[in-house]
Amino acid sequence: MAFRIYTKTGDSGTTSLIGGTKVPKSHLRIEAYGTVDELNSYLGVCHDLIEDKPTKKILAEIQDRLFTVGSCLACDPEKEPGLALPDLRQDDVLLLEKEIDRMTAELPEMKSFILPAGHPTVSHLHVLRCICRRTERCCVRMGYEGIQVEPLVIIYLNRLSDYLFVLARYIGQQLGAAEVPWKPRING
Repeated sequence: MAFRIYTKTGDSGTTSLIGGTKVPKSHLRIEAYGTVDELNSYLGVCHDLIEDKPTKKILAEIQDRLFTVGSCLACDPEKEPGLALPDLRQDDVLLLEKEIDRMTAELPEMKSFILPAGHPTVSHLHVLRCICRRTERCCVRMGYEGIQVEPLVIIYLNRLSDYLFVLARYIGQQLGAAEVPWKPRING
């Protein structure tokens, strides 16, 4: 018999964390890992739009790390998960920093704020960056509301959004897309 995608166990508006604890689907922990899933899905869109093979390799690794982040957020910290879960490491943050530094070295200095525009792929990367920032805010909110979240998760998401900003600029340069500077309207 084929695996069924529907279980009907969530029809009452609850779901189970890894460890078995039932929580409402509106629980901040569920929102957090759901937002990580959205981030990962949109990262897949951007991965498919980008042709640079080294960048695609990094993005595939980031997608794997986002599954790790999601599994971390899906766990009840009060219970043993009953299965081995992947772990997020400081090296994962360092990889993002190394990539940020590598791309930044190839980019012109920014002299103003830039608009998230210039090429469809660049614009998609900026949307991805915004989803990442929302994911980070959701995880930070967990901590402020007394819901345990691994500090490295927040650090990783923060660095990932920085990476995505630089990646948007880097891919724009590869595509020959001009950066669109923000020219604020000043009332005189």
